[in-house]
Amino acid sequence: MFDMNFILPRLHKTPALNSLSRCAASFIAALLLLAATCTAADLSPEPTSAKAGKIPDKLVVMTFDDSVADHATYVAPQLKKFGFGATFFITEGFNFLTNKTRYLTWEQIKELNDAGFEIGNHTRNHQSVQTQSPDQIAADVAHIEQQCAAHCIPRPTSFCYPGYATSPAAVQVLRSRGYRFARAGGRQAFDPVKDDPLLMPQAFDSKPDCKFEQFVAAVAQARSGHIAVMTFHGVPDLEHPWVDTAPAKFEKYLEYLKEQGCTVVSVRDMAKYLPPPK
Repeated sequence: MFDMNFILPRLHKTPALNSLSRCAASFIAALLLLAATCTAADLSPEPTSAKAGKIPDKLVVMTFDDSVADHATYVAPQLKKFGFGATFFITEGFNFLTNKTRYLTWEQIKELNDAGFEIGNHTRNHQSVQTQSPDQIAADVAHIEQQCAAHCIPRPTSFCYPGYATSPAAVQVLRSRGYRFARAGGRQAFDPVKDDPLLMPQAFDSKPDCKFEQFVAAVAQARSGHIAVMTFHGVPDLEHPWVDTAPAKFEKYLEYLKEQGCTVVSVRDMAKYLPPPK
């Protein structure tokens, strides 16, 4: 330990310091004091994980697949009413290019983006990545990126696997293109500690026969560092009735999330609660 009452007077009397002011000598003394009282741990950089916010309980992510027209005309206004965020995963598959009654236009997709929602990538043709080569996957992913750029929409950083089918090649393509998250299938909450964020599971997949209790159980998984990711398609989905959600049921889900005090966000918004990717 340094004795400052001993050191400071001697600094002023040291010949090598004769040309320095008393202020400069005091500064040197202060540095000596800092060296004496600080440990290496005090001066070490803050751990990376400390820069991320703690994952709150009841953190819920809402996602909507397949570019259904009612995402703009019904779903988005409902989400806005409750103050909820969401991700809309866009594909030009199915009858997107020809049936503009049941599928979004790119102008509507731009409006969703401008309203604060996230636009995610669901590939050009909605083809299973398990049937594609890495080059084919990359081309389908790039097409949606290019369409986003053409309509002044930020390049997507979130992806959704068509039909929930994943592949190692797809994960590699997504990682090389800078994607942070990719949603797959499943029936469990996302655990950022154990799960690859490019193979992120869903906790709930809305179907016509889903019971309200199933949604409640999925929300209940959002605790102890786990995040409940919810999947929806059309509300309603007239083109694909096997993944339809009735509007009345959807509104009941939203009301429950509000009553429970859930934090409801888009996929990209999870990043604020997680450490930076390695």
